[in-house]
Amino acid sequence: MKQTSNATLIVLLPAPFSLLLAGATFLCLNACSRGNADSASDTAAGQMVIGAENIAIAKQGSVTSGPAISGTLTPALQATARAQVSGSVISTNTDVGRTVRRGQLLGEIDASAIRDAYSSAKSSVASAQNAYNTATHDLQRNQTLLSAGAIAPRDLETAQQTYANAQASLENAKAQLANTQKNLDNTRITAPFNGIVSQRSVSAGDVVQPGTPLFTVVDPSSMELDASVSSDQLGDVHVGTEVSFTVTGYPNRNFVGKVIRVSPVVDPSTRQVAIAIAIPNATHALVAGLYADGRLSSRTQTGVIVPLQAIDARMQRPAVDRIHNGKVEHVEVTLGMRDDHAETVQITSGVTTGDTLLVAAAQGITPGTPVRVQPQPPDSAKP
Repeated sequence: MKQTSNATLIVLLPAPFSLLLAGATFLCLNACSRGNADSASDTAAGQMVIGAENIAIAKQGSVTSGPAISGTLTPALQATARAQVSGSVISTNTDVGRTVRRGQLLGEIDASAIRDAYSSAKSSVASAQNAYNTATHDLQRNQTLLSAGAIAPRDLETAQQTYANAQASLENAKAQLANTQKNLDNTRITAPFNGIVSQRSVSAGDVVQPGTPLFTVVDPSSMELDASVSSDQLGDVHVGTEVSFTVTGYPNRNFVGKVIRVSPVVDPSTRQVAIAIAIPNATHALVAGLYADGRLSSRTQTGVIVPLQAIDARMQRPAVDRIHNGKVEHVEVTLGMRDDHAETVQITSGVTTGDTLLVAAAQGITPGTPVRVQPQPPDSAKP
């Protein structure tokens, strides 16, 4: 009986044939690997790389509409103390930047001549008072004598005339004394209210005339912005309307004020309406003369907000170019309120929060093109 068994057949080949087979296997694996690399290279070659500066992310936020305004800040309360009398300045008791209180002495004008005039006026009042007292007594006495028939009526008339003249002289002397007293008081220059000295126009020894500016005092706790808006935007402007603005020197800080005056007259040459805006300044951060740029906040809405430059308005309906699943797609959108000052716009449909949109030159990429956003390199440390 013939027996069968399972056995593994081992073929022994000569050494040259073994080396040939190993080489063929290596070549096959190498070719497969190169084919995979070429395929990856072809995929990368079809993908466009764009910088982070060419994209914008749709965000949840708010937009505000209203007329843009600009102008120069001025103190809400300021006054210039001017000379009321002639004379030489004998002292200045404060300087620019000093805080002063109402009634505080700022400077003095030589009062020697006015003081002499005051003494003379005071003597004139005393003399006129004596004459008036005598005339009053004589009038009363003559009235009694006339009642007794001891004097003629014309004697009483003479006494009455003397009394009237004495009364007029006394009143004139008192007026002269009051005027001289006022001039004497005006030689002392005092602060009109609590504030800060913004200008000192004289020094000791200067000779001044009535009307010469001496000191300017401002109240820095409140500022005003004088601006104007177009007459066709007047419907958005009311007393109490809030104003948001930035100021030169504070680029990253927003200030808020309110409209306090609206001119009832339109400038016929510019068709602009003048308005005044009050700005609280309790910390004295703002100073007069700074340039302010802002907008009246007449309406505010919240929603999905994107930059204006992300909107493609070349077609009949506005659209955006969005990156979705690594490819560019053209999407029509519905726009809401527009904020020209912040250069943003609300989108009510077509885009959701977090969508990546193309801006600037990247908007020319053909829809369907694969794209990849190159991350912005971190800022290098400054030495």
